[in-house]
Amino acid sequence: MEFAFELALCARLERETDWVLARQLGGAVAAPGSRVVDVVGVVPGQSFDERARITDRTIPPAAVEADAGVGEAVPVTEAVDARPERARAVADAAVECGFFAEERRGGRRYVRKATRYPDDWYDELVAIENKPDLGRPGDLRRQLRVDVSLALFDRVVLATESHVTGAHLNRLPEAVGVWRFDPEAGERETVREPGTLDSDGPGVEPLAERPGRTDVALVDPAEKARKRRRIAERAYGKGWRTYGFPGCGNCAATEDGRPRCVHFGRVVDPASECGEACPGWDPADPAADADDAAALRDERTPWVRDPPGVARRQAGLDRFG
Repeated sequence: MEFAFELALCARLERETDWVLARQLGGAVAAPGSRVVDVVGVVPGQSFDERARITDRTIPPAAVEADAGVGEAVPVTEAVDARPERARAVADAAVECGFFAEERRGGRRYVRKATRYPDDWYDELVAIENKPDLGRPGDLRRQLRVDVSLALFDRVVLATESHVTGAHLNRLPEAVGVWRFDPEAGERETVREPGTLDSDGPGVEPLAERPGRTDVALVDPAEKARKRRRIAERAYGKGWRTYGFPGCGNCAATEDGRPRCVHFGRVVDPASECGEACPGWDPADPAADADDAAALRDERTPWVRDPPGVARRQAGLDRFG
């Protein structure tokens, strides 16, 4: 089952890397939602600690891109490039997570960034496509073609449980790395190292395919940089333990926080496999919750839970309020 494979791989990578990991994130620019990457690894950069001090949540992208600076506060509708209602919602979320500081002047709401956003907090983005069974590749060819030609990620890897043959490798883009992973043993073998893609340059995003023709979109470096920052931010706030535990006494949490069913003797997907219709259903309190997931993430990764934040009052800003 791909869900169990994916969680086992995340648990393994969490043990052996310092990456920030997240599952199921968008990996397209021109056609958002057309490409969802199974696992994203965010490799920490030199200013990672600065980013970690701000908040443990995703900083709203529109707030990062806002015209507000760290010195002079400006009206919300001038700070955020959006319709007034949307601008206020972005400001609310940015204030709540501690990235914006706010004040009132004559009944108007003003905001400023509480700190400079550290653009170099991540070094690389790694995309991992999971296909446990290469005999059932699904849309693998198109997915990897998008990843390589768009080059939104610095490296792209295919993870599989199957034996990988030379024929398999020949059908994959040369830049795609290949891992063979055993989810039960947690063992990972590198079959082929991934190449480094030109994530700083322009990209080509394949769109609709027709016989003898493929529609594409040209994506400029600025658009890619903006999308990469959004992916990194989303990964930082989301993590990979995004599932809930069912209210079943037969579902226990593994040491690394995966939902394992005692009745079936394996990791299960609570969203699709658990419920009263299951023959092993035993009503009880859930074995773990979001707080337990956050505690594990804080203990095992560079992500910092509930940091002190950076919001501070500017001297003199409210003296004549």
